[in-house]
Amino acid sequence: MSQMSEQKLAVNEYLKTDSDYLRGTIQQGLDTQVTGSFSDGDQQLIKFHGFYQQDDRDLRNERKAQKLEPLYSFMLRARVPGGICSPEQWLDVDRISSTLTTSNSIRLTTRQTFQYHGIPKRNLKTLIQGLDRAALDSIAACGDVNRNVMCNPNPVESKLHQQAYAVAKELSDHLLPHTRAYAEIWLDEEKLLDTETNEPVYGKTYLPRKFKMAVSVPPDNDVDVYTNDLGFIAVEENGELVGFNLVAGGGMGSTHGEVETFPRLADDFGFIKTTDVIKFAEAVMTVQRDWGNRVVRKRARLKYTIVDHGYDAFKAEVEKRAGVKFEPKREVIIGDRGDRYGWVEGIDNKWHLTLFIENGRIKDSPGKTLQTGLREIAKVHKGDFRMTANQNMIIAGVAEQDKAEIEGLARKHGLLGEVLSATRGHSIACVALPTCSLAMAEAERYFPAFIDHVDALQAKHGISEQAIVVRMTGCPNGCARPFAAEIGLVGKAPGRYNLYLGASYEGTRLNKMYKENIQEAEILAELDGLFERYAAERDAGETFGNFTVRAGVVKPVIDAAQDFHG
Repeated sequence: MSQMSEQKLAVNEYLKTDSDYLRGTIQQGLDTQVTGSFSDGDQQLIKFHGFYQQDDRDLRNERKAQKLEPLYSFMLRARVPGGICSPEQWLDVDRISSTLTTSNSIRLTTRQTFQYHGIPKRNLKTLIQGLDRAALDSIAACGDVNRNVMCNPNPVESKLHQQAYAVAKELSDHLLPHTRAYAEIWLDEEKLLDTETNEPVYGKTYLPRKFKMAVSVPPDNDVDVYTNDLGFIAVEENGELVGFNLVAGGGMGSTHGEVETFPRLADDFGFIKTTDVIKFAEAVMTVQRDWGNRVVRKRARLKYTIVDHGYDAFKAEVEKRAGVKFEPKREVIIGDRGDRYGWVEGIDNKWHLTLFIENGRIKDSPGKTLQTGLREIAKVHKGDFRMTANQNMIIAGVAEQDKAEIEGLARKHGLLGEVLSATRGHSIACVALPTCSLAMAEAERYFPAFIDHVDALQAKHGISEQAIVVRMTGCPNGCARPFAAEIGLVGKAPGRYNLYLGASYEGTRLNKMYKENIQEAEILAELDGLFERYAAERDAGETFGNFTVRAGVVKPVIDAAQDFHG
């Protein structure tokens, strides 16, 4: 590589190259307690260890006036493949939240894991060691690596679900970084001199950007498989898993006003056998490693690699590296993206209770002691806990004789009993303000009230029975997958959002901007008129997203590179 071409690399590429396999100066920054922050370079590297530096934006101006640095803290995300943990692990997760964070809460994420907010720097090491004792970790939960692998958990109703989860766990384990930086810095393990030249999948500079992966079990699409960089859609024959349809090139992030960035859904590449999953996962990731854009970071996701190099060239290179050809994709049905609330019986005569956790925030408040309730359930539960991609929790594997006790605890603490509208049960929001540094507008704190308005409008027009997928984010990075929502709201400024319409209910078509930079009153006025039309003009069984496209409210997005902004 010439010196001129090296100068064109994105800053993060130099940071990774010079980091000594993700060590940087993190240890020195951890030892420095005169500030609550890490250096700018280390703030990028700590993401690979599973956490981000944040500050309380509600207090920025006040602290600045007092000549104090921002109130820095950290958000740490755990790596929990498929979202499954034991009750014993959950008790440790809960204890850590109560003793080592200032938020005193646990946040279930849209990537089927949990994260902590409000961790002082002095508590980071103690917290990570506490997770380690619970057989949990945060390595590769963030950063330019394969992140938490999602898998349909909703719930175990067939052998297929169990087999698909095993594949997700294998993918997660196989694609972990090999560096011992995490073990040395956080777990006090000794540095071994001969292990740092071997990152067989990632290489010295890892991937150009983050990489997200999901395993879905049709007809459920709760993991939003097409929004991922790499997705595996399970195919069964006679109740047995025989392989997957592989999809690649999805991703939600974009930047306001920059048309060269756009969300995208993954392309279908074909069927692969279960025995070839690891080969193809490695092949896709190494092509992205070698072909991905390391000059313009905003164009570094796999979706842009496929657009820039072309579908056929990318497919051929993946097949070459995997040493196996794709077979024609198998026909599968892609259906509901929501969770099935309440009790569902599995094939093993065990029961599974799905609990609605609004926006994934587990915290005690008057009348709703959610964190206490899950703690008390964990003390008696004999199955496992399953986090969903919709930020909810499943109490899984409950014996018939234990149902009454589990349900009683859930009702006592406000985890059960609320009557959910169909739309609220299908809707999610990101954290946004006050902690996310990228947020331009509210999401989590405002979203429940916004859904109240949507519910009222649906009731007004007699369409309350129709679930509508509504999602809100504080910025266009897309953590709550807003561009795959039938109604997507993306923060533009305080109190202002871009309104997107037209995604399919099943998650197989993106939405498109309908109105830009509008406030609540205008948003609700637009929805009022659209709901009136939908009630009067919809075809039998027609979903709201499909109606807005058929009625010409928005044009369908077929090719994101051409249609999303056009």
